[in-house]
Amino acid sequence: MATTFIMEWLAEDFWLADEKFSIIGLELFYSKTKVITILSQLKEPAKIALNYQLIFDFAFMAGVYPGIASLCMMIREKIDKKGLKNLLFGLAMLQPLAWVFDIIENCYLLNWVDKPEIGDEFMMYHNIVAAKWIIALTGVLSAIIVMLLKKQLNQKS
Repeated sequence: MATTFIMEWLAEDFWLADEKFSIIGLELFYSKTKVITILSQLKEPAKIALNYQLIFDFAFMAGVYPGIASLCMMIREKIDKKGLKNLLFGLAMLQPLAWVFDIIENCYLLNWVDKPEIGDEFMMYHNIVAAKWIIALTGVLSAIIVMLLKKQLNQKS
């Protein structure tokens, strides 16, 4: 929780001239041209804040992906449906992959903040980020949905 607070606090400095930018925009929504523009024109304190935010994100990752995996496994133990148990187990086992993708994403961004020259790797970067989000959100949402429907599922088995 502390890393989340710190990262949100640092994000207050994410300004390029009079336009605010976001991490989620850098991850998923901004074009290659916009990312290059932001990173090449970034001035202090935004550049420092972005660097620190990416560094704090490594600590955040150490809690979020094991947390998602644990949530999946805890819900898995409370249900009887074999198919859902297997799904939650698979989603739990995929969280380390999402973590690796998040590390790769941060390495790209840290390198680009230092040297904003983005080549053909931009599409790979976007695919890695999308895969990270898909794996993590599928794990969280599946566990929550199964937990909410647990009573109905156990009654039918």
